[in-house]
Amino acid sequence: MMTPTERQMRTFAGLQKIVATLRGPDGCPWDRAQSHQSLRPHLTEEASEAVDAIDDNDADALKEELGDLLLQVLLHTQIADEGREFRMGDVIESIARKLVRRHPHVFAEAVAETPDAVIKQWDEIKRDERNGASALTGIPS
Repeated sequence: MMTPTERQMRTFAGLQKIVATLRGPDGCPWDRAQSHQSLRPHLTEEASEAVDAIDDNDADALKEELGDLLLQVLLHTQIADEGREFRMGDVIESIARKLVRRHPHVFAEAVAETPDAVIKQWDEIKRDERNGASALTGIPS
C-alpha cells in the first residue's frame, strides 16, 4: 500500500502520481474502470459546481471545485497516456502554444489596447485557426 507523502499532497507531479496509482493494478476498481465516456457526466457536473461556487462568491467551495475539475483533467490525461494517445506534457504544450498564439499583443508585435480589442483579435485568430490559416499564410517560404 502506498501512502502519499506530504510533498505529493502539495505538488502537481505528486497529484499525478496519486491518480496514476489509483488507476494502477493495485489501485481503485472504480478509477480503473473509468473511460473518457464514463467520466463525461462528472466533468460537466464539476464544471457546473465550480460555476455555482463563483456565483455564490464562495472561495472555499471554489477551491474545492477547482480541485475536482483538476482531478477530471488528470484522470482524462492518465487514461489518454495509458492508451498512448497523449500525455500531460502534450496538454500543457498545447495550451501554452495557444495562449502565445492568441496573445500576439503580448508575445509579438500586434496591438490590442482594450479588452474589446483583445476579444476581437482572439476571435479573428480562432476563426483563422479553424479555417486552416496561420500567421504565415500568404508569406512566401
